[in-house]
Amino acid sequence: MKKVFIIAELGNTHDGSFGIAKQMIASAARCGADAVKIQTHLFSEESLSSAPNPPYFNDESREEYFTRTSFSKNQYLDLIDFSTECGVEFMSSPFSSKAVEFLESIGIKRYKIPSGEVSNIPMLVDVARTGKPVILSSGMSPWIDIDLAVNTLKKHGAKDISILQCSSTYPCPPNRVGLNIINELSTRYKVDVGYSDHTLGLAAPLSAVSLGVKIIEKHFTLSKLMYGSDAKHSMEPQEFTNMVESIRQIEEIFQNPLNKDNITHDILEMKSVFEKSLVTTKPILSGSIITSDMVSVKKPGTGIPAKFYKEIIGRTALSDINKDCQIQVKDIKGFSIK
Repeated sequence: MKKVFIIAELGNTHDGSFGIAKQMIASAARCGADAVKIQTHLFSEESLSSAPNPPYFNDESREEYFTRTSFSKNQYLDLIDFSTECGVEFMSSPFSSKAVEFLESIGIKRYKIPSGEVSNIPMLVDVARTGKPVILSSGMSPWIDIDLAVNTLKKHGAKDISILQCSSTYPCPPNRVGLNIINELSTRYKVDVGYSDHTLGLAAPLSAVSLGVKIIEKHFTLSKLMYGSDAKHSMEPQEFTNMVESIRQIEEIFQNPLNKDNITHDILEMKSVFEKSLVTTKPILSGSIITSDMVSVKKPGTGIPAKFYKEIIGRTALSDINKDCQIQVKDIKGFSIK
């Protein structure tokens, strides 16, 4: 079973602070993430100045925010090196073809296409031509757009494509998670499928892992009180650690199927303590025909198992057996345990 690839989505929650970005990377690594991801926004390449702001940009324009929270090329390179030192892969989502060009210049290993860029065909072509792995988020797209995006990526050279089920609602309520789509994505595109989670708890990502997803992406923050639109919907370190540990436990569960007929030694010991054996309710003389009123079942389960109750009724006792004693195989004529 392929290990679930867990991405800590840092987004822009670092708020443009290089130091905080490093703290978030180090913290996510300690929590067990496999990768950390930020966003690469080049405002003039992805948006008109007149484009409306989302409702959470109250104190500054989107242009001001993206400019303020952007990192330089040298800072990106430093973040990549620092992520490597921490043992996690550094990723970033592009929002324009220029952003792809920039990420290529710093040696990014794979691309995550955000939900709002699935229909950005020129950018998808540029990403595909890099030949690097691509993770496509499907949160805002109907099937016709996902079909076009996947076909575009394949046509232009992308070999390793994964698709994430996602609902672009913040926070996402349980009735909008849509885990039923996971199987359809897998069947329709014959690729690895993952889940990008925007709910506030553990139920959705853990349920997705139990359905066989190969990627989990979850927003990560040092504190839900941090600035930005994502922080309050993100997981803090202890929550993220709990999620990672639970995912690894689920993996171990599925990697170790059991055979109910292969009963382990510790279970056999429990059987002898908790199960019951056939015992006498009255003295039985040798040569007597055993009747139902002579037999009951009591702990421990070290004698003839209670399931053989009917098999000994009507048989002949070969020995004298005292009251309230376990009946042994040797005491019953023609009886054996198979």
